[in-house]
Amino acid sequence: MRARAGQQKRARARYRTSETNRHAMDGCAQLCKCFLILFNILFALVGFGLVALGMWLRFGAETRGFFDIDLNTTQFNIGVMVLVITGVLMLLVAIIGDCGACNHSKGALGVFSGLLFVLIIIEIAAGVMAFMWSGRVSEELVKFYTTIYAQYLNTRDSSQAVTLKLFHNAFDCCGVGGPIEMFVRDTCPEASFIKQLTYSSCPGVIKDVFKSHAPMVLGGFLGTAGIMLVALVCSCVLYNNMKTPYYSSPSIY
Repeated sequence: MRARAGQQKRARARYRTSETNRHAMDGCAQLCKCFLILFNILFALVGFGLVALGMWLRFGAETRGFFDIDLNTTQFNIGVMVLVITGVLMLLVAIIGDCGACNHSKGALGVFSGLLFVLIIIEIAAGVMAFMWSGRVSEELVKFYTTIYAQYLNTRDSSQAVTLKLFHNAFDCCGVGGPIEMFVRDTCPEASFIKQLTYSSCPGVIKDVFKSHAPMVLGGFLGTAGIMLVALVCSCVLYNNMKTPYYSSPSIY
């Protein structure tokens, strides 16, 4: 009996040692773990924002205001669909990644790495297509903007106001009238009166940005893909640093 008890104690000690070694990480792995947690938190926030904005726009599109105008255009539907699908994928990837990093789960980290690799490929492909077909992309984006603009004039919905503000601040423009814009002035970037007189029409600015700054647009996509690639490398480092336990749980006699 004493010999059997001693064997059980040694087995439990070996099991605890194997578990400790499995969770032990060097400095590089610890840094990667912290980076992954922060990355996935930011990734989840951006994804949630995209889903919320897309759903807000989709349900807001059902309001027609005082005029019976069909604004349910193909460009609008595609834009909303891209926002929602992208946001859901980002949320899913972030949740799996955080679970893998916090719980030291090799399975979750493996799934996270696979999904992140797919997103990196999509990001690079989107950047290349935006660079090669900048004219077509700018036209579709202008159509999406004019749809939101018309909806906001019709409904004064807050979701359309948020989207217009995003456009106006990103492209430093104001409505379709530029310096003489009267209808959506409340969504234009805040500036002095002199600065407001220099704002250009958004449809023209969007086309010019994609035509003259196509390399910068490509650089933005590639930069985002680069950050995601760093997260993928950290995930692989953390995955390889986790050791598989050599001892199973000791049997109870």
